[in-house]
Parts: sequence; C-alpha cells; structure tokens
Amino acid sequence: MAKINLLPWREELRKQKRQDFLNTIILAALVTALVFGLVHMYINDKKAYQEQRNKLLQDEIALLDKKIADIKTIEEKKSKLLAKIDVIKKLQESRPEIVHLFDEIPRLTPDGVYLTKFTQLGTDLIFEGKSQSNARVSAFMKSIEGSQWLHLPKLDVIKAPEKTDFGQSSDFTLHAKLGVVKDDGQAVTSAAKSSAAKRGK
Repeated sequence: MAKINLLPWREELRKQKRQDFLNTIILAALVTALVFGLVHMYINDKKAYQEQRNKLLQDEIALLDKKIADIKTIEEKKSKLLAKIDVIKKLQESRPEIVHLFDEIPRLTPDGVYLTKFTQLGTDLIFEGKSQSNARVSAFMKSIEGSQWLHLPKLDVIKAPEKTDFGQSSDFTLHAKLGVVKDDGQAVTSAAKSSAAKRGK
C-alpha cells in the first residue's frame, strides 16, 4: 500500500484559513471605519446645519429687537403728539369761555367797584380791586352767583376804607370759579362738557 503525506496540504489549509481570517478582520475594520466616517460626516453636517439655523434665528431676533425698540420710540412720539393735540383741543374748546368771561366781567361789576387786577389759573379766578363800600362788594358777589359762567364767589381779603381823591375806597380780593353750573349744582367748563359729549357718543 502506497503512503500519502498529508502534512503539506494541511499546513496550506491552515495558512489559507489564517489568511481568510485576517482578510475578514481587515474588511470588518475597513467597514467599521467607513461607517464611523459616514456617521461623523452626518453629525458634522447636522451640526453645521443647526449652527446655520441658530445664526439665522439670532439675526431674526436681533431684527425683531430693533423693530420693538423702533415701535417703542414711535409710541413715545405718538403719546407726546396726542398730548399736544389734547392741549390744542382744550385751548380751542376754551375759546368761548374766554369770550364769555370778558363779556361777563364788565356786566357783573357794579358801579363803585373798580378792578385793578385779574388773574386766571385754570378755572380759578382772582379779582383784585377797590370798592366804595362793602355793600358794593356784596353786590358784586351776588352778581357772580347769578352768572351762568361764573360761580362760587369767595371774599378773601378786604381792607379798611382809606381816603383818596375819589373818596373812600376799600381794597378787596375775591375768588371765583369759571364754568357752567349744571342742574346738580356742580360746575363744568365748556371743554369738559365737550369731552363728556364725545365720550357719550
């Protein structure tokens, strides 16, 4: 019987298997590296995209902040302008009061009463003058009480009579209010009446 030597064949098979194993490991390492490389590229791409979006959002927020600041400035200007318009309207609405006031004062001032100074602070009126007697001051106050445009006369100061070239006269200071008296006894200016009428519409 012939003898067959199998040692070289087995040795070659072992080498082949070892080589296949090494090739498999290398291939697996390459595939793993490729996968990691693709994942890394995907993550970097997503990161760059998110950073771009964040920058866009920050730019939009900065633009909105600027617009909000502009709106606040515009609203401040609007408030100042409305305040000026309101003052102008009140001045225009008070024109008739001034006309009536200067028409009423000479009509209400009795003979023997001489006004030397007149001051208006809003609806507060201050009359300073001279009177030939206290009775004439009282008559002046009654005239104010009966007026449609003046009311609430209040005598503040009256000094003792003194002799002048025109006879005896007393210095007096009288306070009153400007406005139309309503049915309930309260006073209201024409400007306030106009504002109330606008609100009622």
